[in-house]
Amino acid sequence: MPEPTIEQRLEALGITLPMASEPAAKYVNYVKVNGFMYVSGKGPSGSPKGKLGKEYTTQEGYQFARLTGIEILAVLQSALGSLAHVKQVVKLQGFVNAIPEFEEHHVVLNGCSDLMLDVFGEKGKSARSVFGAVSIRDNLPIIVDSIFQIED
Repeated sequence: MPEPTIEQRLEALGITLPMASEPAAKYVNYVKVNGFMYVSGKGPSGSPKGKLGKEYTTQEGYQFARLTGIEILAVLQSALGSLAHVKQVVKLQGFVNAIPEFEEHHVVLNGCSDLMLDVFGEKGKSARSVFGAVSIRDNLPIIVDSIFQIED
């Protein structure tokens, strides 16, 4: 049995990619350099506002990270025409808007990491880092920067 296409995986997950969101300031959504695509920081759709550990639980943060991953996929789809042009998810870097006592940043970012594995399979495994932030633009609960290896 052949491996499912990325489109089939998205359909099975019940995901319809939105239009890529526009940058919030003076920057571009992505830059392609030497077979890599650097996607600017994206937040979850719906513009939720608040901090993990105060307004939101770890599980809600996980869902926000997953929604952020969908926003990243929308940028990739828009830029590449097809997610099949992604050779590897290289790095995910999360910034979690959280109270100082919050300790589950890594669990929150799993929402984005798990989505990349669900969509890309083995190519979805990445390096990553996650940081707690005292504040984030628009008081979003999470922002994720990402790097992908792409077909030239």
